[in-house]
Amino acid sequence: MERRIFLRNASAFVTSLMLSSCGGSDNSGGTQAVTLPTTPTPGPTPQPTASGVAKARVIVVGGGMAGATVAKYLRLWGDSIEVTLIDKAQVYTSNILSSLVLTGQRSIASLEYSYDTLRSTYGINFVHDEVVAIDPAATEVTLASGARLKADRIVLAPGIDFDAVPGLTDSGVMPHAWKAGPQTTILAQQLAAMPSGGTVVLTIPPAPYRCPPGPYERACLVADWLRLNRPASKILILDANPQIIVEKDNFESAFTRLYAGIVEYHSSVAIDSVDQASKTLSTSGGMIRGDVINLIPRQKAPLLVSKTGLANDATGRFASVNVLDYSSTAASTIHVIGDSSATTQPKAGHIANQEAKICADAIIRSLGGLAPDPAPITTSACFSTITMTQASWLHAMYEYNASAKAMQLIPASFAASAGWSAGDYKDMNTWFGSLMADTFA
Repeated sequence: MERRIFLRNASAFVTSLMLSSCGGSDNSGGTQAVTLPTTPTPGPTPQPTASGVAKARVIVVGGGMAGATVAKYLRLWGDSIEVTLIDKAQVYTSNILSSLVLTGQRSIASLEYSYDTLRSTYGINFVHDEVVAIDPAATEVTLASGARLKADRIVLAPGIDFDAVPGLTDSGVMPHAWKAGPQTTILAQQLAAMPSGGTVVLTIPPAPYRCPPGPYERACLVADWLRLNRPASKILILDANPQIIVEKDNFESAFTRLYAGIVEYHSSVAIDSVDQASKTLSTSGGMIRGDVINLIPRQKAPLLVSKTGLANDATGRFASVNVLDYSSTAASTIHVIGDSSATTQPKAGHIANQEAKICADAIIRSLGGLAPDPAPITTSACFSTITMTQASWLHAMYEYNASAKAMQLIPASFAASAGWSAGDYKDMNTWFGSLMADTFA
């Protein structure tokens, strides 16, 4: 199948599949039906080119949603492209659905994905190491082990990093748990140890940050867990943004009606510093103490991106890219995808998967002397757990605007559930399984 057709029809198919299975509501929020005319398109059969003399070499730094996907599709679609995927972790731990670990509904192990299939089925070289330096001019990376690797292209997909918070020297005291793993477990343990009548504080950083609905979703989950397991407890939400930035109707309804008396939401609250010993936050709204503090700091691209000179957007925090191929505007042989890039699309796992496919297609075209697809389309889909058994959903598609040289929302594609339901919770798990299979299987 021609890659451009696959990219377009696959986006449309995901839209049709998700929206046709959603829209019901169990909480009197009404029903919203959405129909988009699409033709289901099957995914490509894994048929990577036979190993032998490589026509080109690509190094992928970071094995998360963006990195694993671009590595897989470079091999799936490429003509004898040798792909090396480098990550300091032996397995990837999904951030998607990781808040369910806090309520005991999932384990960290259930969110772990190995790179075995990428190696065995697609012939990807996996290197368990860390990239500590990049030479854009030489298209070369230096590993922590001291080894140096050269390639024709380098794809950076290192995820996010966090600003330091004054006074916070041990992140385990006030874990962000915004990278699934040990901090997720620590936060779950802190919640389990909190007595009834306690206070949980959850902070939301200024946008952009990873997974826009994620903090609000986590607040809902924790509120539901508190209601069932810690009577008379409450959760304070300190949002640095002037208002709820996504799914406002659903989250506002949940905070003020479903969890009235449990959730207190405060907007435009900046965190100035913390006192670890007393578990107190110094904020623009005053001093706030909590028994459990889920402190999510402001986010940025990791140090590797900035010290390579690629964090060149207007804020100096993320990498500006040409969204036709995700090449850095500072170094054309380096591509940056996923949360580290500065685009008009949300920073989320589904979008990272979509960006990776566009990047893979563009690199393959470029290595063959062709221009990238001039009209890429991406799909952003996500579910939010409003209770421990019910979810809402949100969907949007983006298309390339040649005048702005940016991806822009397709207004007719935007849709959200009017409320939340058990059926959407079930669909969430189906969507998650399909997305992870497309990335790692």
